[in-house]
Amino acid sequence: MAKAETFKPEPYDAEPKKAKQKTAKGRRRRHRHCHHDNFSSFATYFPRVLRQVHTGLSLSHDSVNILDLFVKGMFEQIAEEAGRLARNNKRRTITHEDIETAVRLLLPGVLSKYSITQATKSLIRYHTCR
Repeated sequence: MAKAETFKPEPYDAEPKKAKQKTAKGRRRRHRHCHHDNFSSFATYFPRVLRQVHTGLSLSHDSVNILDLFVKGMFEQIAEEAGRLARNNKRRTITHEDIETAVRLLLPGVLSKYSITQATKSLIRYHTCR
């Protein structure tokens, strides 16, 4: 077997760059833009809600992961159903009525009624503060 030759780059014969002099005002800072990835977890909200409902209880790491997967799955199902409803009505924008109808279709009985009343309350609160 022949040895594989390794690639060696040739030396670069350019002139070295001169150091930039600082201005009298000093350095200028570059603003770094925060690029957030897709929303990754609802885990920070579970202890807050649990503290409001049952003071003194806590959640294990595994239960937080399971709840997080459940909430993400429900979010995706509601969004897909609302998108289908908007598409059927020949619109490109998902409205709060589409979300409400999707929740009515996906969640059973009392749970859908309760979630719709809570969503309506928060929607009214949003519009009054705005």
